[in-house]
Amino acid sequence: MNLSLIPQLKHAQSDNFFLLSGPCAIEGEDMAMRIAEHIVTVTDKLKIPYVFKGSFKKANRSRVDSFTGIGDEKALKILRKVSETFEVPTITDIHEISDAAMAAAYVDVLQIPAFLVRQTDLVVAAAETGKVVNLKKGQFMSPESMQHAVNKVRESNNDQVWITDRGTMFGYQDMIVDFRGVPTMKQYAPVVLDVTHSLQQPNQASGVTGGRPALIGTMARAGIAAGVDGIFMETHFDPKNAKSDGANMLDLSLLEKVLTDLTAIRTTVNSL
Repeated sequence: MNLSLIPQLKHAQSDNFFLLSGPCAIEGEDMAMRIAEHIVTVTDKLKIPYVFKGSFKKANRSRVDSFTGIGDEKALKILRKVSETFEVPTITDIHEISDAAMAAAYVDVLQIPAFLVRQTDLVVAAAETGKVVNLKKGQFMSPESMQHAVNKVRESNNDQVWITDRGTMFGYQDMIVDFRGVPTMKQYAPVVLDVTHSLQQPNQASGVTGGRPALIGTMARAGIAAGVDGIFMETHFDPKNAKSDGANMLDLSLLEKVLTDLTAIRTTVNSL
């Protein structure tokens, strides 16, 4: 995995895990800048290669009145400002073929949501931008089946592709991470563990997704021990009032302790 190919990615040679982190959705400029500044400070201290994450819009929502965004171009411009201000790369989700070229003009990594990772035209459109493509493993897919999604990117003349595991559906309202899938998927591409969405509790009767954020540290530590290349972690300074996925986000004030623990475990794993 050649992290140095990603523009502005610092600490690429640190041999630490890389981090995709930020709010679930861009709610406004001030909140995005506040979250980014804090994460950049911590990751620079710990020498963690860092990519700021924020969705410019949220298309996969439980209810029609759920928050979907502040406007595509407005949110994308905020992502660009974060990148320019803090000199970090950025990642955002895309949901439609037309999103690929639009978002690629503003960010460095395009993410395919788990529900959409089998959509060939969407994956190919992302790959053809030349940006890094982060494929979320479908909650309904086996680790082995992700090789086909990876191949769609590579057969589109783009070798910059990652797989992110965000758990597999267990019953109606729980996600389970099967860590046996980590070495399997690492045969195909670098593997990231999404520790916040893996702790979601979807399909609630209220139409608002639940979560178990108290287990974020546990899930992340297990992922590093299992050998993942990266960690995906959504965070917010006020999760209870976040406009999307607040129930499973990490409180920003807890981030440094979690990342410090993960760095120590990564150092141990590297020594084995």
